[in-house]
Amino acid sequence: MSSSPGIKSQEHVDLMYISIETVIALVSVLGNVLVVLVVCVNPALRNTTFCFIVSLAVADIAVGVLVIPLAIIISLGINTQFYTCLFLSCLLLIITQSSILSLLAIAIDRYLRVKIPTRYSTIVTQGRAYVAVCLGWILSFLTGLVPMLGWNNYDAQGNLSSSREIICEFTAVIRMDYMVYFNFFGWVVVPLTAMIVLYGEIFRVIRQHLNRRAEATCDGDRYYRKELKLAKSLALVVFLFAVCWLPIHIINCITFYCPECYIPKFVTYVGIFMSHVNSALNPMVYAFRIKPFRVTLIQITHHCMLCRPSEPTLCPSSTPALTEKVDVNL
Repeated sequence: MSSSPGIKSQEHVDLMYISIETVIALVSVLGNVLVVLVVCVNPALRNTTFCFIVSLAVADIAVGVLVIPLAIIISLGINTQFYTCLFLSCLLLIITQSSILSLLAIAIDRYLRVKIPTRYSTIVTQGRAYVAVCLGWILSFLTGLVPMLGWNNYDAQGNLSSSREIICEFTAVIRMDYMVYFNFFGWVVVPLTAMIVLYGEIFRVIRQHLNRRAEATCDGDRYYRKELKLAKSLALVVFLFAVCWLPIHIINCITFYCPECYIPKFVTYVGIFMSHVNSALNPMVYAFRIKPFRVTLIQITHHCMLCRPSEPTLCPSSTPALTEKVDVNL
């Protein structure tokens, strides 16, 4: 029996989706493992800022190791019990939520560094940074597990027994009102708006200080110029975050507010892998634009891949700068 053209076309879309997701997962894991490795190798980078960056990298590693494989499995429509499928879907929400909160934590950290540069090191201590990271992950678990507490599609399945299997699909177990009102409006729009406001304030403060040339010292002028360069990278991060995450949530909104509207499966797949590709972009935007990080990465590459002996110390000239208020050389 020959397959119909429609089935073949759908199989081709599924195969292309799995292939793209696999590439994204590999790039995300490789890039973010390097982020963690560089911070572990270079003691000069073990400060509060990189504490948040490592947290983001861990979340993005989990996206590559867990979220993307689970998304592929769910897309295949395997047969599982309802709560097994629900738990797998909640894992996707937990890990992606932790990535968003890590991005917000970095934005807050950069804002405090510009707003109160002289008091930053006394207010944002290493211990407080660890507490903030832990709170972010706890909050991610709490918000991601909300569907397990009852906000799910169990009742919509009819007289479903606890042992009966269903075709595991994300929309079959997760309610769209949860995804739109709670997840999107509450935990995407709000953090995104906060990041836009924070980065806008960063630009305002930096411009304000740079315009006071008569009062500015050479060190202060150099400090804020470096911060301005970094702020431009942060603006790019906000733009990429919005571009990568908004499509899938817009699709969810269309599905929720317009149930009769038809959305091709290919369009849904594009929205899904765009949200995942943000995890692969984060190392390049956040980490590889920072000079001490880049130098350490090059030395690791020379030592491990080219079998060259490592230098006696990593980024020796950068260590003092990283412990003062001007701790990020670009």
